Amino acid sequence: MTNNEYDVIVVGARCAGSPTAMLLAKKGFRVLVVDRATFPSDTVSTHMIHAPGIAALQRWGLRDAVQASGCPAIERYSFDFGPITIAGRPRAVEGISAGFAPRRMVLDQILVDGADRAGAEVREGFSVEEFVIEDGVVVGIRGHGKDGVTVTERARIVIGADGRNSRLAKTVAPLQYSESPRLQCSYYTYWRDLPTDGFETVIRPYRGWAAIPTNDDLTMVVVGCPVAEMDAFRSDLEANYLKTFDLAPEFADRIAAATRVDRFAGAAVANYFRKPYGPGWALVGDAGYNKDSITAKGISDAFLDAERCAAALANHFDGGVAYDDAMAQYQRDRDTNALPIYEFTLQLATLEPPPLEMQQMLGAVAGNQDAEDDFVSITAGTVSPVEFFDPANIGRIMQAAA
Repeated sequence: MTNNEYDVIVVGARCAGSPTAMLLAKKGFRVLVVDRATFPSDTVSTHMIHAPGIAALQRWGLRDAVQASGCPAIERYSFDFGPITIAGRPRAVEGISAGFAPRRMVLDQILVDGADRAGAEVREGFSVEEFVIEDGVVVGIRGHGKDGVTVTERARIVIGADGRNSRLAKTVAPLQYSESPRLQCSYYTYWRDLPTDGFETVIRPYRGWAAIPTNDDLTMVVVGCPVAEMDAFRSDLEANYLKTFDLAPEFADRIAAATRVDRFAGAAVANYFRKPYGPGWALVGDAGYNKDSITAKGISDAFLDAERCAAALANHFDGGVAYDDAMAQYQRDRDTNALPIYEFTLQLATLEPPPLEMQQMLGAVAGNQDAEDDFVSITAGTVSPVEFFDPANIGRIMQAAA
């Protein structure tokens, strides 16, 4: 490759990077996407792709590949609060209401293949050593592949899709805002012979867990506890993980009859927004915006972020829109859509018992199927928290219960 041959270099080829590269390549741009991993490979993940993310896969022609992987459709969501359980089917978006929760070794390979078929150049096993900056503008990357030979590649724009520990973000130090510290830590593993009815969530004071069906007839079960208890919890991870289920005896019986088939994985993550663009660079996915995993929104958000970023860059490259104007619109669209669920997620992630007013509202929702469907749609991403918690809507729910 000669200097400046690429329009875009994308660093990171998972849920944000490969879709961004694919969408830009489909528009005819010259795209290089690199990742230090080789695929298929695993990574820590919430697995869940809610309906808006599935709709994105449908638009990209990749939904069938996910379904064909043997990953079951998730059509029902339930939230067991102890005294009450709220369960329903999410509202549809583009005719889609079901989600899927594929293993990342399955999903990421599908995404990488999609980028490759679209015409992006994909380099697996490529480690970025540094970003090339000239006169304050990011103009490329320097790194090496499996052969160990250092190469320099240049582009009009370098995109960081390299996660919450983004090396590009550390290099350019973007403005970070609406920050919150880590609130809860979560650990998961996989179980065989653990039937589950869709996306099951159990919420108890200062503990919570979810059971989600995935590939190979396995169920992923993730347990969360407040970050203040993280060190004590992981001091005997298996025992504390299993002890948590005693808070719901029926679930404890089910998991006692199941077989664990993998190691534990997990993390506690910070919550933030970062300015997602600057001279010669942009950020997508967790590199630009991250929140606690309790609502399992990371993958779906990464897909939509990729679409917005790719559209903004296309407006700049081909549409004559100034770079700062196009990317500022990308940031506004991202933040407008993300902020309500971000705030809702942070409230849930404290794992504190809901206040009395919230308990009363949840009690009114239970047994009202329309309201239950709307409530589960918040997590699914098809009903905004702003819409659901609008005083007029809550008033209607309370009046119906009365």
